[in-house]
Amino acid sequence: MHPAPDAPAPDAPAGLAPAPLDRAAGYALLDELAGPRTRADTLGPLDELAPGFPDWIVTALFGGTYQRPGLALRDRQVANLAALTALGGVEPQLADHVRNSLRIGLTREEITEVLVHLAPYVGVPKALAGLRVAAATFAGTE
Repeated sequence: MHPAPDAPAPDAPAGLAPAPLDRAAGYALLDELAGPRTRADTLGPLDELAPGFPDWIVTALFGGTYQRPGLALRDRQVANLAALTALGGVEPQLADHVRNSLRIGLTREEITEVLVHLAPYVGVPKALAGLRVAAATFAGTE
């Protein structure tokens, strides 16, 4: 017998909750983070290429994982900056998250410090690549 889909796993640490899948909340959060223009500029062309895929991303990610109560939005953005920098090769997504981080109140100095802090963990080349993306993004937001 399986627990109900919204019930925490029997061995889950206290205080953790399953991620909801709230489509409306996902689109509202995406608008807050990235601005309404993103829906037209990014999601529209992607939906033409891969119908339904953008809706799945927004619902599962912004309407699911982001809706969990365990981390503040600011903390999630710091984690995103770190993960995308560590991955490398995802410069457009990293630039989006630099912009998103600025929109929710992280300063340029804080974003820069996150990327500098990564150097001993992910390697200097990836940290430098992240800093280049941040610098170009900062220049584009002036």
